[in-house]
Amino acid sequence: MGKVLVLVGLVITALGLLIMLGLPVGRLPGDVVIRRGSFTFYIPIVTSVLLSVLLTLVLMLLRR
Repeated sequence: MGKVLVLVGLVITALGLLIMLGLPVGRLPGDVVIRRGSFTFYIPIVTSVLLSVLLTLVLMLLRR
């Protein structure tokens, strides 16, 4: 359990650094944004798929 918590902390730190460097995390091409007047609806399709693949790979490596 300790290894998983350390890994989660490192991933959150890396993500924070990427955002600080200006990488558009969460606004990738393929994400859907619908704007109608003052209403905005955001569907992060590509971001969700990418996050799912990364988490799957990390968890596969931890199970070994």
